[in-house]
Amino acid sequence: MDYSTWFKKHGEKHRKIMKKLTELSDEEIIEYFRFENMAEKEPEFCPLYAQKKKCHDMEVLNCYLCACPYFRFDDNGLYKKEGKTYYSTCSINAKEGKKFVSDNAVHQDCSGCLLPHKEPFIRKVFNRNWFEIMKNSNHSQ
Repeated sequence: MDYSTWFKKHGEKHRKIMKKLTELSDEEIIEYFRFENMAEKEPEFCPLYAQKKKCHDMEVLNCYLCACPYFRFDDNGLYKKEGKTYYSTCSINAKEGKKFVSDNAVHQDCSGCLLPHKEPFIRKVFNRNWFEIMKNSNHSQ
């Protein structure tokens, strides 16, 4: 699955859940998106929920963002450098981030970064519309 397809599908899953939570406060919504609650109440949101497996080893994993608003991608490539096409990158060059490099492509590897799963960060960027938070990420549109 390419980045754009995942982005659109995930955003729609997020929107569907948010329609059910309109009566909750912002703080209650953030709490609702904690891993344990989501695995129980929204098992279709993430394939890891069926295995009760977290994507990151952290005590309080919050799934509200799932992706990071600093992640940038373009399915056709953001730019080329030294013969390689960069398909994704981190706009803040997070020190926990890495690059996955193949013969002709570079992709951002965010697996070491916990930022979007931390509740203080989620509160900082919170918007009930996930697409609004992520508006700068998808350069394929």
